[in-house]
Amino acid sequence: MVSSVKLFLGLTVLATLACSGYAIKCYQCDSLTSAKCGTKFEADDGLLLDCSRIAPPRYLQNFFPVRNATGCMRKVIDTVPDHPQVVRSCYFGDVSKTETGCQADPTLPFSKQLSCEVCTKDECNGSASLAPIAGAILLFFGLAHILA
Repeated sequence: MVSSVKLFLGLTVLATLACSGYAIKCYQCDSLTSAKCGTKFEADDGLLLDCSRIAPPRYLQNFFPVRNATGCMRKVIDTVPDHPQVVRSCYFGDVSKTETGCQADPTLPFSKQLSCEVCTKDECNGSASLAPIAGAILLFFGLAHILA
């Protein structure tokens, strides 16, 4: 009886961690339409987006059969000379190989991408912090050790 309760508890925690791994929250904005989104970022809950609720941009959909965001992104693009635009959004693709997921939007042929930073923690595209899902992995193994 006790071992089945432990098994059920362990599976519940594992399922919760697996689901929360895909439900990353990122800031979604650009500095042209929101002054808070510029180089001097001002955090605002109104700019937060649950990335599990959106699909990849149309120009990336051929590259990614998995439709879940894998991180957050902060791009700086130059659409108007000497006025860089900051764009913050969900990131789709392999976070270790950003050349595909960070590619420029082909519908903006006259824009030049100056930088693209990717991170994997909730709300991380509001600052320069980067943090992997290592905490969830440690929690899982700690729970497994306790239940063993």
